[in-house]
Amino acid sequence: MPRSSVSELLDSLNPEQRVAAEHFEGPSLVLAGAGSGKTRVLTTRIAHLVQEHGVPPERILAVTFTNKAAGEMRERIGGLLGGEPRGMWVGTFHALGVRILRRHAPRLGWERTFTIFDAEQSLRQVKRTLESLDFDPKRFNPKGVRSMMSGAKNQLVTPGQFQQEHGEGFDLFARAVAKVYPAYQAALKDQNAMDFDDLLVKPVELLQNDQTVLGEYRRRFAFLLVDEYQDTNHAQFRFLQLLAAEHGNLMVVGDDDQSIYGWRGADLRNILDFESTWPGSMVVRLERNYRSTAVILEAANQVIAENVNRKGKTLRTDREGGEKIGVVECFDENDEARVVVDEIKARYQNGPALHNYRDFAVLYRTNAQSRALEDAFRRSGVPYQIVGGVRFYERREIQDVMGYLRLVSNPLDEDAFLRVVNYPRRGIGNTTVARLREAAAAEGAGLLEAASRATTLPNVPTGGARQLEAFAELVSTWSARAATTRVGPLLEALVDELGLYKALEDEGPEGEDRIDNVKELIAGALDFNAELLDELDPEEIDAFSELDLFLQRVALVADVDRLDGDVDSVTMMTLHNAKGLEFPVVFITGLEDGLFPLSRAYDEPATMEEERRLFYVGVTRARDTLILCHARQRRRAGEYMYGRLSPFAESIPEALLVPRVSPRLESNHRRSSTPHRSRPRFEAEKAGSGFVSEETFDTPINQDAPRYVKGERVLHATFGSGTVKEVTGFGKDTKVTVDFDDVGRKRLLVRYANLEKDWTM
Repeated sequence: MPRSSVSELLDSLNPEQRVAAEHFEGPSLVLAGAGSGKTRVLTTRIAHLVQEHGVPPERILAVTFTNKAAGEMRERIGGLLGGEPRGMWVGTFHALGVRILRRHAPRLGWERTFTIFDAEQSLRQVKRTLESLDFDPKRFNPKGVRSMMSGAKNQLVTPGQFQQEHGEGFDLFARAVAKVYPAYQAALKDQNAMDFDDLLVKPVELLQNDQTVLGEYRRRFAFLLVDEYQDTNHAQFRFLQLLAAEHGNLMVVGDDDQSIYGWRGADLRNILDFESTWPGSMVVRLERNYRSTAVILEAANQVIAENVNRKGKTLRTDREGGEKIGVVECFDENDEARVVVDEIKARYQNGPALHNYRDFAVLYRTNAQSRALEDAFRRSGVPYQIVGGVRFYERREIQDVMGYLRLVSNPLDEDAFLRVVNYPRRGIGNTTVARLREAAAAEGAGLLEAASRATTLPNVPTGGARQLEAFAELVSTWSARAATTRVGPLLEALVDELGLYKALEDEGPEGEDRIDNVKELIAGALDFNAELLDELDPEEIDAFSELDLFLQRVALVADVDRLDGDVDSVTMMTLHNAKGLEFPVVFITGLEDGLFPLSRAYDEPATMEEERRLFYVGVTRARDTLILCHARQRRRAGEYMYGRLSPFAESIPEALLVPRVSPRLESNHRRSSTPHRSRPRFEAEKAGSGFVSEETFDTPINQDAPRYVKGERVLHATFGSGTVKEVTGFGKDTKVTVDFDDVGRKRLLVRYANLEKDWTM
């Protein structure tokens, strides 16, 4: 790109953006508020490095948090430079980790064609490991075991260290995990497989322990740029630290107010302590928001100001005014869903011309909330897409086909072997497989290798043994073909030879949908061309079969990467999945205390602050219109629970809100003969608003625990008299903290405490 074009690009930035984009050497922290143009800053800085400072693209490493963001960044940079930035690495931490491991896996004891286990494959391996160690999976939940191991990996705690730290004195579950962790890792290695955590941990292990490899990458990457830095965990922090330690040319862009992944290992301290970790850092705050109205931003600023652990910034915008924020009270989750759908239909039909269905997003705290919403969308005929539901690649029939491809690529993949060895049915029963596993374990052999000579193994039934050998021969044949065949034709021919369509047809009506899904997978494989992958170097493409690269691409697909912005449909997703997106109209549903924030957030201030940051993320997804919905009661875990408006909504100034109630509650109000009084802060703005005042209703509410308020006196049969200091949760989860006169502070679950009002004071 000509020098004048770079100057014009820089001139288009606001002063803070320009300072960040023109920064050359040394560490820098860009605190980028929501909608403040951080991607523009990152891409402009890269163009500036290349054009103004002569930095070769191959010496730049840019890290994003989604594959979609990586693709968009690469495309923008290409546009700025007037051509593809060949040699520059742009990708997620996981994708970059795979690239490093594909080159150097043998140094860690893996083959370069290792399999990447997804969450389900990893979970099955955890279960098999538990059983091999005589732990009952019903007692030691595999998900819980995997979660604890994942936490350890993110902290770079090795199996040996975990065993030392969780010996005698720890609870039984932790001691069990201490035994499972090393056995699980050994099982992965035996299968030439890694799970998603390994894609972060193993590159760090490699760089820490191999000075030759570390030196190679330090010399290659002279400048590192990282997006969404607030969501990095310790392993990612250490990866960046190792690469940038000598030159210090590390720019991180993030927003501590949008750190929402602490539950999966993200460490907020990485961004809060950046200046102390990297002395001499330049710090730039991007506070000008180019997305939302002044009303929405003022609400967001007021909400997040209640958090203590933050750098501090105030978003501002040139978009004065804006539509006030709707707060809609509904009867239950089904009523809430009807309100959302009716509001979307009304705005779509009667609103501004710019409103398409894709302009609307419906956000919720938990996936379980999507059921009622999805039912309402189906009944109404309003098109919708769900991000974060059952992923395409998690469907049974797709997993079956992918199991064959994984085994063809990596013959050591025992999870794939066990999945497809008798699918379609070929006379290999459970007894045959069990005997094969016993014989393979006794010899220290892989399952496929043992299957290739099954007729020579002891105790394996003769008929099943012959079928095992035929299966092994089939896999061997297709492995040879994969080395020289494009993945699309390979998959098409494999499905045909296996007779998968016939097997699916035999399943009845559901089989037809499964056949369509398999055909869609084949279509995707036919479109896949490794030679056109911009994110890979030519030598990487030459080193692997197209099948290997296709499997890698599939393994790294995230939920949000599948969002199709060109389809005119309403988007439904959790608030976590909404991170980084924006929509003209946003609904946040289920805004009840105990659901959002979750009840357990009251147990830990840091968790409550993360819940508030999550709400802040939801609010700042909206460009023009924000509507908050809450229900008086909601079915949760099979029971109706009383709903009270979330305290997060109460953080928003009343002047920014327009409360109303659903038509169902309005109807109840009109029929009411014994009204009750609502909270005064949501008195309606009757004049010209078209909204109905939340005043009095006789709707019955399933109140399943007594209610207490801070400051009142209570009596307990054992602890005596005391004063309520705090009330958290709702319904059956309501807890109270009481300062008892004689025994001090106690925290009690109300439904078991049998507290009474103390009327003596």
